[in-house]
Amino acid sequence: MNICHTYLDTPVGTILLAGSGGSLMTLKFPSDAVPVPPEENWERNDGLFKEVKEQLRSYFIGGLQSFEVPLAPDGTPFQLKVWEALRSIPYGETISYRELAIRIGHPKAVRAVGGANGRNPIPVIIPCHRVIGSDGALAGFSGGIGIKKKLLGIEGVAFEER
Repeated sequence: MNICHTYLDTPVGTILLAGSGGSLMTLKFPSDAVPVPPEENWERNDGLFKEVKEQLRSYFIGGLQSFEVPLAPDGTPFQLKVWEALRSIPYGETISYRELAIRIGHPKAVRAVGGANGRNPIPVIIPCHRVIGSDGALAGFSGGIGIKKKLLGIEGVAFEER
């Protein structure tokens, strides 16, 4: 499979976008303000993902609440189920890992849901940042808690600093 990538400058840093056949497969946040490098065999194509880039730009200025772009996340059936459920969390709202486990019909799989959430390959568009701890804590996030706070702030979510 031929995977192509491009970059997008955002308020949370330069993000890497990659995919194949017009479908987005991954979105990666910078690490310590440094853009994530592509995989060795990926080809750079800055003409790709124009619609994804436009929708992300609109999201980051508070103008877009729901993404409509072709996605192709790669995961286990359980992970795909969790990621699909994440897409149903409304803009500006949060739920707990426990609530997410209940929504997918696995109420005792809170840790597994947390693991799947943490492996989400397309954060923001598949909004894993909207999942928080049962106590309201902003639990882990692949891009770091600072980026999670910024994303929730864009969406107008009030949260307590702990």
